[in-house]
Amino acid sequence: MRGRSGRSIRRAMTLVELMVVVVILGILATTVVISVRDYLVTGKQSAAKQEIAQLVSALELFYLENDRYPSSQEGLAILLERSEQHPDGIIRSGDLNDPWGNPYEYVQPGVHGSFDIVSYGADGLEGGSGGNVDITSWTQE
Repeated sequence: MRGRSGRSIRRAMTLVELMVVVVILGILATTVVISVRDYLVTGKQSAAKQEIAQLVSALELFYLENDRYPSSQEGLAILLERSEQHPDGIIRSGDLNDPWGNPYEYVQPGVHGSFDIVSYGADGLEGGSGGNVDITSWTQE
């Protein structure tokens, strides 16, 4: 393109235009990261609910076979022990930790039933909300 004097005019992005583009890309990236993080948190919470449900089923099977629930001292580890009836243990997974790597809390007798199982969420502390909410055996849907 040529101007009136015959010189070439070059169009390029100004620094302000470039900064606007970078800011817009930063806002979009932040939005995506927040959304993905929320999905990861809810995914771990769903996994903890499913694992607690499996532990409850294993404890019920233990009760049917032994006419008692494991004591708090025996804990959930007794479900991993091998026997003639269960050569691989009542549960086969050797990991009794929640998705955040904290051990599930098992209490027998429980406050809310014959036993209580609790995961204290991402922070590992009692109480909390959002990603730190407690997941319990007595609030399972």
